[in-house]
Amino acid sequence: MDIAFIVVIFLIGFIGSFISGMVGIGGSIIKYPMLLYIPPLFGLAAFSAHEVSGISAVQVFFATIGGVWAYRKGGYLNKTLIIYMGVAILIGSFIGGYGSKLMTESGINFVYGILALIAVVMMFLPKKGIDEIPLDQVKFNKWLAAVLALIVGIGAGIVGAAGAFILVPIMLVVLKIPTRMTIATSLAITFISSIGATVGKITTGQVEYYPALIMVVASLIASPLGANFGKKINTKILQWILALLILATSIKIWSDILF
Repeated sequence: MDIAFIVVIFLIGFIGSFISGMVGIGGSIIKYPMLLYIPPLFGLAAFSAHEVSGISAVQVFFATIGGVWAYRKGGYLNKTLIIYMGVAILIGSFIGGYGSKLMTESGINFVYGILALIAVVMMFLPKKGIDEIPLDQVKFNKWLAAVLALIVGIGAGIVGAAGAFILVPIMLVVLKIPTRMTIATSLAITFISSIGATVGKITTGQVEYYPALIMVVASLIASPLGANFGKKINTKILQWILALLILATSIKIWSDILF
C-alpha cells in the first residue's frame, strides 16, 4: 500500500461515515460505489464487487457503533423496534452475506441496484405528520417490522450493506416512525445487521483487511461527528439529503448494469 492508496481509502471512509452518521445509515449506499469507482480514477487498483462488499460490511459495523453512541441520550432509540427489527435483520444479513459467495459480480450489483431503486421510490413518497408524534407515543406493527427487516437483511447481506438505506424509508413511510427516532434507531438496527453480514463475508474470505482497517479508523472518527451535526439540521433537509444520495447512487449503478 502506498500513501496515495491510504489517503484515498481514508477519505472515502471519512466522507461516507460523516454522511452516514448524519442521516442514520451505515453508509454502504455511499461507500459501495465510491470504493468501486474512485480508486481507478487515481490510477489505483480496482476492487472487485466481492471485495467492495466485504470491506463495506466490516466498515459499517464500526461506523454504526459511533453513530449509536452519539444518539444514546435524548430518547431517540426505540428499544422495541430495535429488538424486533434487529433480530430479524441479523438472521437475514447472515444468510445474504454467506450466500453472496455463490453469486456473480453482476448479480451482486443487480441486487444493490434493486435495493437502491426501491429506497429511492420510498424516500420520495409523502411522509406527512410523522414528526408531530411525541417520541413516547410512537406505535407500529411489530411483526410487519420484523418481516420487512428479514427481507431487507437478506438483500443487504449480499451487497455487504447493513440495509439502513432501505430501512430508513420503510420506517418513515410504512411504520410511520418520526425522523430523528428513525435515524437513531436505524443506526442501532444497522449495527446488529452488520454483525451478520460481516461474519458471512469473513467466513467466506471476501474481506480485504488492510483497506477495511483504514475505513474503520475513518469511520470511528467521522460517524459521531456526522451524528452530532445531524441533530442540528431540520428533519426535512435530512430526508432530502438521503433521498438525493440514494437517487444518485441508483442512477450510477443502473447505468453500469444496463449499459
